[in-house]
Amino acid sequence: MAEFELIAKYFTRPAQADLGVGDDAALIRVRPGYQLAISADMSVAGTHFFADIDPFAIGWKSMAVNVSDMAAMGAEPKWATLSIALPQIDDAWLQRFSAGLFACADAFGVSLIGGDTTRGPLNIAINILGEVPQGQALQRNGARAGDDVWVSGMLGQAALWLQHRLGALDLHTQDVAVLATAMHAPQPRVALGQALRGIASAVLDISDGLLADLTHILEASAVGAALDWTAMPKPLLQQSAVTEAVLQQAVLAGGDDYELCFTAAPQHRDALSALSAQLALPLHRIGHITAAAGLQVFNGEAAVVLSQKGYAHFG
Repeated sequence: MAEFELIAKYFTRPAQADLGVGDDAALIRVRPGYQLAISADMSVAGTHFFADIDPFAIGWKSMAVNVSDMAAMGAEPKWATLSIALPQIDDAWLQRFSAGLFACADAFGVSLIGGDTTRGPLNIAINILGEVPQGQALQRNGARAGDDVWVSGMLGQAALWLQHRLGALDLHTQDVAVLATAMHAPQPRVALGQALRGIASAVLDISDGLLADLTHILEASAVGAALDWTAMPKPLLQQSAVTEAVLQQAVLAGGDDYELCFTAAPQHRDALSALSAQLALPLHRIGHITAAAGLQVFNGEAAVVLSQKGYAHFG
C-alpha cells in the first residue's frame, strides 16, 4: 500500500476546515475575537506506551493527551494533524488505531486536517489547534500567595498500573482493570478548563506528576506551595493493599493523570464547589500558594519525602 493510499484509507474524513487532508497544507478560519491555541505531543513506542497495547487505546490516548493541553488553556479543541512513523503497514493495527484516534477526536469535536506518514520505529506525533476568546486563555504564571491549589478527578491510578505492568507491584486483577482504564483512556477536562476562565489564576494538566508539573506553575509565578497529603484524591483499591509510601509516590509523582491542577483565590471556593457538582467531576482543594519559594507536602505535621518528584524525559 502506498503512502497516500494509507492516508486515504485510514485517516481521511470530512473535516471542519476550509481545506483538509489532500493538499500541501490545510486551511482553517479562526472566529473573530478568538485566539489560536497550538500544542504538540509525541508518543513513542517503548517510552510512552507498550507496543502490545490494544491499538484502539494507543489511538485514543495519542489524541487525548493533546486535547488535555487545550483543556489546560481553557481552549476549545478544533483541529489536529497527525504524523506517524510505522515499522510496516499492518491493516489490523491501523484499523484499530484510527478507530481509537477518531473516537477521541469525535468525543471532543476535533477534525483531523493533515499530517504525514513514513517508515520507521513506531512514533505518533500530533499537533492540535483550538480557539480561546481573546485574552481569556489560562496560563501558568498567575498564581499568587494565598491562592488555593486544586486538582480535578483522581491521581495515581495510571502510575499504579504501570508499576504493576513493570512487575514492581502485585495488584489484584479487579483493581488492575480499573487502573488500566485510567492509563489507556484518560478523559481530558475540556469543560472544566473552559469553565475556569475568569476563576483560575494558573492552570496546567498533569502529565509528568503532580509535583513536577505544579513546579512549572510555581516557577512561572515566582511563588511556592504547601500541600496537604490527607486532602489528595487517592486511588480506591478494592482488592489490593499497597503501602502509603507507594501510594504517595504514585499520587504525587506518578504522572499520566491528565487531570487539571489549578490555583484560585479563596473567594472562588463556593463557585468551584458548584462547578464540581455541575460537571459531576470531583475537585479537590489540596493546599495553598506561599510567598516563599519551594514546594512542600505535609502529612499532618510530618513532611512527605519522595525519591523522585516526577517523570524526567532525559533523566
